[in-house]
Order: sequence, then structure tokens, then C-alpha cells
Amino acid sequence: MNAPQTMPLSKALNAGLRKAMERSDRVLMMGEDIGPLGGVFRITEGLHAEFGPNRVIDTPLAESGIVGTAIGLAMGGFRPVCEIQFDGFVYPAFDQITSQLAKITNRMQGALSMPVVIRIPYGGHIGAIEHHQESPEAYFTHTAGLRVVSPSTPNDAYWMIQDAIFSDDPVIFLEPKSKYWQKGEVDLSSPPIGLHKSRLVRRGTDVTLVGHGAMVTTLLQAAVLAEAEGVSCEVIDLRSLSPVDYAPILDSVRSTGRMVYAQEAPGFTSLGSEIAATVTERAFYSLEAPVLRVSGFDAPFPPAKLEGTYLPDADRVLEAVDRALAY
Repeated sequence: MNAPQTMPLSKALNAGLRKAMERSDRVLMMGEDIGPLGGVFRITEGLHAEFGPNRVIDTPLAESGIVGTAIGLAMGGFRPVCEIQFDGFVYPAFDQITSQLAKITNRMQGALSMPVVIRIPYGGHIGAIEHHQESPEAYFTHTAGLRVVSPSTPNDAYWMIQDAIFSDDPVIFLEPKSKYWQKGEVDLSSPPIGLHKSRLVRRGTDVTLVGHGAMVTTLLQAAVLAEAEGVSCEVIDLRSLSPVDYAPILDSVRSTGRMVYAQEAPGFTSLGSEIAATVTERAFYSLEAPVLRVSGFDAPFPPAKLEGTYLPDADRVLEAVDRALAY
């Protein structure tokens, strides 16, 4: 049995990709600068030298071509993993993803699977320019035929990327880029829970806090600050954005009677909107207050100097907690 190792989320992803490539020679990587360079965030570092240019493929700057080629490779029995260099660069591939990749299995009445993973570094807190700090998850969760997931810890990153690669359905794998350097313990011997399971991160009794990706760290910070004020917050990491595992969320809300959902993405018609509506429908008689949402503003992502104002922080989460408790 392998002893747990401490590593940053970026290295956990790298180790998970390596493990998947060792497991099957049908797994291959595609993307801009992912070869000898190892990608702009070095997630594929060393894989080109280890597995060769036929399995770790540097592509032209053409996201539509990357995903279109991946679809053809999947039809031929491969399991391609595409890297989109930054979140805002995925849009040229949007038609391929939503009109083709998401629909082909249904179009073929299940006779053809689409084991394609599209890795997208997303979210803010890196001081970058426009199209480098966006949170486009709602576009993909809205699209039937796609699975959408996002790890928040190195351990989840290591196991979830492998689960995604060996899924027979297309998976949008959202990587919180601001957490690439956050270290955590990785258990190399056994996966924690399934790919599409929510995870209870912290127990509490007064308010349920729910989020995904980098926002989980913010929720935990808020929970610690709330505890100092005598408020006990339970924290749940969504992990899977589509499908959503509602059971842990509903169990928590039925216990606390209050819920706050937080996300970096704008709030209008977002994932948070859907989850708030569903929790209200399924746990209405347990709620002591409306389900509240904390999000980025309904505006284009601002210049880097203003990202701290745009992105939710622990103080904005605590303000929502206070409002929930005031009902």
C-alpha cells in the first residue's frame, strides 16, 4: 500500500494523468504547448518525455480543431484528454462541445460512446487579464450529454481526473487554477468517493455552506470566522456540477434549516440558481430562511486590480450567513 503523499493540486493532476496513461495506451493528451513545455501551468510536465509525441500532442492554436480531432479519436477507440489553455479560450470549441460531443451518443442511440475529457483551468485570483479568469461552468451544466466536475483538493484532483478519463461519457473537467499551488495529502492507494458525489467537508449546526472548486476554501475560511462569533457552519463541496449529488446537501439543510451557495461565476441563471431552486423545492418545509446566493457580479470579469471586489470572499459569505440567521 502506498503511503499518502503531500503535493500541490497541479502535481496531483500530473500524477493522475500519468497513472491513466500507464493504465491504457488508448489514453492520449492534446493541447497547446502541453508537450516539452508541459503546459502553461506545467500540468503535463514530463509526460511528453515519458510517453512520446504520439501520445502527448502539441496542437495548433485552434480549440475547435482540438475538440473536433478528439471526437474523431474517440470514435476510433481512443480516450483523448484535451487541455484548453485558459477558461476563456474554450468558446471557439463551443459548437464542437455542445452540438457534437454532447450529442453523438444520444444521436447514435447509445451505440457509440464519447470518452473525451476536456480540461479547463477556470476561475480568478491569479491577477490575469480578460478571458483568463472566467467561470463558464453554467454553459456546460446546461448542456445535456456532458458530465461536469471540479476538484477542490489535490486528493480529489488525483482520483477524479482518472475517473473522468475512464468514463465512457464526455467530461468537462474544471480545474480551479488559483488552487494549483495549494498543497494537500493525496492517498495513492484508494479513491475517496465516486466522481459524482458531493462531500461533507466540515460539520456544523446553524447554516449549510455549499460551493465548488476554489470557493470551497473560501467557505471554510468563512466557517472559521463564523465559529469565532458563535455560529456553526456546515460546509459541503459539490465536486460534481452535473449531475449534482443532492443527498448530502438536502440532509444538511434539513438539519440546519439554512443554506448559502457561493460561486465565482455571475449569479444570473447560474449553477447556484439551479441548486437554490432545487433545494427550495425538495426541502421547503425544513427551511427557516430563503436559500441565499453569493456570486460574482453580473458583469464581464474586470481588470486584475478589481478582481478582489468582483470575486466573493469570506466577508461576503459571512454577510449572507448573517442575513440567513436574521430571518
